[in-house]
Amino acid sequence: MITPSDLLRLPYTPDLTEGGIAYALRSLTHSFDRKGSSPYDRLRRDVANVAVELAFRRYLSQQNIPFEVKAATPFTDHERYDVTLGGRRCDIKSYLISRRAQIAEMRRSPAVLLNAPALVPSDHHASDGHSYNDLYLFAFLSGLIAASQADLKKVVETKQPHYLIHAMPEAWRKPLNWNPLGALTLKSDSEDELLIEISGQDQGRELKRYTVSLAPKTKIVLTESLYSLTSLHVRRVPDARVGILCDAINEAHIISPLGWGNIWVYGMEIFLAGYISHEEFSQRANSLLPNSKVFQYEHTRVKNLSLPISDLKPMQNLLTLADK
Repeated sequence: MITPSDLLRLPYTPDLTEGGIAYALRSLTHSFDRKGSSPYDRLRRDVANVAVELAFRRYLSQQNIPFEVKAATPFTDHERYDVTLGGRRCDIKSYLISRRAQIAEMRRSPAVLLNAPALVPSDHHASDGHSYNDLYLFAFLSGLIAASQADLKKVVETKQPHYLIHAMPEAWRKPLNWNPLGALTLKSDSEDELLIEISGQDQGRELKRYTVSLAPKTKIVLTESLYSLTSLHVRRVPDARVGILCDAINEAHIISPLGWGNIWVYGMEIFLAGYISHEEFSQRANSLLPNSKVFQYEHTRVKNLSLPISDLKPMQNLLTLADK
């Protein structure tokens, strides 16, 4: 059992968001789009999750607590790495809380988190690669997002950081046949020059990035050998359409001015709540059906296993053991 005093509060700095964005861009090479969901919502969750993991590593380093970093599971996500404490893999389950009322409530009374559920998707818990003594760590990140056009406009006007990308469709990100895309033709209908960073993979599936300058209403042809095209990044919202065409995909892909998503997460504070072993979680957790309303979400998307946060073990217990 944990109490409010057991919650470990970590500060948030912008470099955590930057690290999360670097991972999120790489994740586009193997992620799948859920029907009816926005890729930018998922990318912002990826940014938040990695930010929490980086903050945890930084805290361990600052406290001189020994840890290792090893390739994460599942095997499909080869870019992820887990912290290992005392030989036990730590799988951090973090939740981005972006609703202002909830953030205010968390600041005023962190005890509200004790009534929230510790959630793990059922399919993830049952997947291969887990050991009985692996640990689940649960965390909450309070932070705002600027997902709507109105919020993005405010961010731009007040000169706050933002990161605009366009996630390419799966046919471009994960082509069925691993062949060169061929020459890429880009055109901007904007009245001003537009700098675009192109992210994709080479033959060896290494991530490559190229920055190009698009003159107003002028086509350019790129001959770099890419086998997939994952995303485009711009520093300002284009005021007109951007088009891209390649030899391998006959149909041009057109991006409207509204087709860019801001994946910057404006983090405030991280609460590390507690931990539990994989085995004990299996024994004690209950099933939670999809479309359930919980503290973290208006409705859950998948079937989860659930346990009250208050039933976890204090983080300090784990950190004390790891330091011996």
